[in-house]
Amino acid sequence: MTPPPAFYNSTVMDHFLNPRNAGEVPEADARGEAAQPNDGDIMRLTLRIQDGKILEARFKTLGCAAAIASSSMATVLLQGKTLEQARRFSNQEVVAALGGLPPAKIQCSVLAAQALQAALDDYLQRHAAGDARLP
Repeated sequence: MTPPPAFYNSTVMDHFLNPRNAGEVPEADARGEAAQPNDGDIMRLTLRIQDGKILEARFKTLGCAAAIASSSMATVLLQGKTLEQARRFSNQEVVAALGGLPPAKIQCSVLAAQALQAALDDYLQRHAAGDARLP
């Protein structure tokens, strides 16, 4: 069921109805997951990283319109960022790029930032172990 148009702006609705980068990166270099126990939203983020830059970011999200839109926008914003820039990435960047979210839905943007941090931790752990590619 589509939420009432007045609840979300046109950018949020566009990313909800036409999500960018949905799915998983084949042979991903990093994977991170995050969940919001209060509302049941879950996000998996996979990344392809080369020469210290995120070349590809994809997501799978089970959740509300704001969670899907936030996940979609996060992948758009992350592509091309260095690992250092990605480490400083904040949910506020997602909210700003979406043109805002209702106050009750801000936690959906936090989900994307948490999944990213988990993916970066996964990448650094695998890279340090000499096994950067996921099975």
